[in-house]
This record gives sequence, C-alpha cells and structure tokens, in this order.
Amino acid sequence: MVAEGRQRIDKWLFFSRAVKSRSLAAKLVVAGRVRINSDKAAQASDLVKAGDVLTITHERRIFVWKVLATGVRRGPAEEARTLYEDLSPPPAPKGEAVADAIPALREAGSGRPTKKERRQTDRLVGED
Repeated sequence: MVAEGRQRIDKWLFFSRAVKSRSLAAKLVVAGRVRINSDKAAQASDLVKAGDVLTITHERRIFVWKVLATGVRRGPAEEARTLYEDLSPPPAPKGEAVADAIPALREAGSGRPTKKERRQTDRLVGED
C-alpha cells in the first residue's frame, strides 16, 4: 500500500548514499537523527516524496537535503546526487574562531600558580 511517488525513508537514504546500508539507515531514523519537513521521522517506514526537505545529523555533520526524486536502485555517486539538492550551510573553517565568541579573560594572579609561586608557597608552609 505504497502511495505513488513515495518511498520509505530508509530505502531513500540508502539509495542516495547517505549511509552504507539500509539497516544503518533504519538505525539512523530510529535514533531520531532524521527530520522530514522539520518533523522527526519516527520509523524507518516513514515515506518521503519529491519536495520534502530532510535534515540529517550524521557523524557530527548536519545535512539539509531537498528530495528531488525517489530512487530505483543504489547506483553510482553521480546517479545518487540526482536524487537530492544539497541545501546544507558550508562548514566553518577549523582554524577560525566563532565571530561572536568572547575571549576568556582572567584576572592577573588567578589561575594556576607559576613554578616560582609554588616554591614560595612551599617555603612558607615549610616543605623545603
């Protein structure tokens, strides 16, 4: 009883090469890491159709894909890329800090003591 033009989410993720196997796709969906049109996919049998927007959290990355077509088979990567349009924001460069981040400020004298200060403390306590 599959509606025309719709496909199971686990099958679609496998055909689009988002995951290596269909069982991994099912685990990804059940774990709550896939959203269909901003609603969490509850089961691997949830259906997707052309025009749906998927948000996939996979290996510390977030993918936002718009479904363009349902798949027929797991083909080469070029064929898989025709199934979706990538709407993901570009990843932040690793060496660059966040623009809104406030640098940590510490008052002088706070924090770990220097070696010189530790020696002074040891002399004061008498552990010379």
